[in-house]
Amino acid sequence: MAKIIQHQLFYPHPPEVVWEFLTNQELITQWLMPGNLKPIPGHEFELRAKPMPEMDFDGIFYCKILEVVPFKKLSYSWKFGPGNGDLSNSTVNWMLTEKDNGTELLLIHRDFADSVNPLMFNSMEKGWLVLITKMLQVINTEKDGTAQA
Repeated sequence: MAKIIQHQLFYPHPPEVVWEFLTNQELITQWLMPGNLKPIPGHEFELRAKPMPEMDFDGIFYCKILEVVPFKKLSYSWKFGPGNGDLSNSTVNWMLTEKDNGTELLLIHRDFADSVNPLMFNSMEKGWLVLITKMLQVINTEKDGTAQA
């Protein structure tokens, strides 16, 4: 059975605002993790998290931009593993739909190998929901003018 992570959340902000938080690394760092993402097809980048040896994870997600449709879709490969070159590969897709004076954001993380570490998969499934909720909080804070410098 294919393993897929899917979460959807409504943001009371236009797609241009949500897009900025998906594609501007300075903003991504505030809700996701540090890295060097640039929304340019073919761009290879890394996102860095805390290593979790118990999940065979060295703390680095190795990614490559696959598709960019400004304000509508962002897709990138998502590789991770123990740091010995044995990486699990998957794909992260962000879809933005303008709706009700805001944006409906759909995250679909798919293409996991059957052999993916179940602890890591479960952690990502729960973690993505926490993170996209955090992104909403960061956007709200930024747009209210109460963001920390």
